[in-house]
Amino acid sequence: MRIPLLSIFITSPFEGIQEHAQKVKECGWAFHKAMECYVSDKCVKFEEFREEVVRLEKEADAIKRRIRGHLPIGTWMPVHKFQLFLYLREQDAVLDAVEDVLDWVSYRVEPGIPEALRKDFFLLIDSVIAPIEELSRMVGEARKYFKSYSEKHRKLVKEIIRTLRKQEHEADKLEDAIKRKLFNINVDPVTLYHMLRLAEIIGSVADHAENTGDMMRAMISR
Repeated sequence: MRIPLLSIFITSPFEGIQEHAQKVKECGWAFHKAMECYVSDKCVKFEEFREEVVRLEKEADAIKRRIRGHLPIGTWMPVHKFQLFLYLREQDAVLDAVEDVLDWVSYRVEPGIPEALRKDFFLLIDSVIAPIEELSRMVGEARKYFKSYSEKHRKLVKEIIRTLRKQEHEADKLEDAIKRKLFNINVDPVTLYHMLRLAEIIGSVADHAENTGDMMRAMISR
């Protein structure tokens, strides 16, 4: 059976990628509420916010499976399928890192962050939310680029990629600052390890967000 020429251009996998990116963004908001609750040590809704993250992650996972398993014949592919799936894997890794953070803080019966570190952790959390919010915008501009191949939209995508790199660098600096402070305050060994690992996992959220930018840069390269 022949496929009408116009149908080749009807469906783009980037529609699903943007839907997934939006779900990542929503998950980032829920993550922010959960971590603010945890760090403040005055909130009793941590598990409620954590469950919201789990629900959103499952919804994002369903979108990911749909993208991977349902690329119909006639789907227009502006990039190689392998590149698309690499990008999707890294965007999904942002969600995995968010879940890892909440799992890690839930393991310890005694909640909260040492008072001397609370401001630092608030700053680190805010620093990884910023790149999460950039993902949806980056995919949106990439969709426009792959429809028109205009240099204007390509430049916008590249600007967002540069922003992601700067944001990841800022998150790295905040993570390092927490680690330095941890070794110079009086905390017990369990708290020391728990806080060190927590800072690393939170920082990994920005790492994966930056990686999506690298993957996108490869897709829009000429």
